[in-house]
Amino acid sequence: MTDHTVKAYDEELLYIGRKIAEMGGIAEQMLVDSMDALARFDGDLAKRTVAADARLDLLQREIEEKAILTIARRQPMAVDLRQLMSAIHIANDLERVGDMGKNIAKRSLKIADDPRAPRAIVGLKRMSELVSHQLKDVLDAYARLDADRADIVWKRDAEVDALEDVVFRDLLTFMMEDPRNISFCTHLLFCSKNIERIGDHATNIAETVHYLVTGHSLPVDRPKGGAGEGEKRSSAL
Repeated sequence: MTDHTVKAYDEELLYIGRKIAEMGGIAEQMLVDSMDALARFDGDLAKRTVAADARLDLLQREIEEKAILTIARRQPMAVDLRQLMSAIHIANDLERVGDMGKNIAKRSLKIADDPRAPRAIVGLKRMSELVSHQLKDVLDAYARLDADRADIVWKRDAEVDALEDVVFRDLLTFMMEDPRNISFCTHLLFCSKNIERIGDHATNIAETVHYLVTGHSLPVDRPKGGAGEGEKRSSAL
């Protein structure tokens, strides 16, 4: 490449990196806001969280189009190609994180008029805090091209699975204590599954970062926590 071409290519990569960072910030905030809306039965915050998803969708499409155009123009190889393909994969995962946050916000709107057993949300908040840390750490790993930090996020996926099982048992207990809690707790079960899926997307990003930096894939089988029946139950929700 000529100096001019190299500079233009570097600027394209920087642009994509900035857009990924913007997506990450929005996705992280959507998770925090959706859980705050759920915990406080705050309908206005829930609606703002739902509305924020449109910006995330737009950024995802912009990153994908920019990356594909750059590949077509520059025909990169090796690590350069991995960098662009990784951006596409990470943007897709962050868009899905936004969808999960939006789903939680929508659930909070459904139960806002009939809040029951507020203590049932305590476990969900612990779970969301863990996933929020996972998401922040993996985005930092991507920004710093830190495969070791990404690997730590990947290994901690089992903690999220185990905590989801705890939340599931707690919510069943609340339902058995008072049948009037069933509808409320059912919505929380779906919220729990959405949080667990955000953890999965953070783990996907960790795998992408590891491959981007090292050129090698992590094992196919991720660390898992919780009982086998818990995993089957989660997949059915």
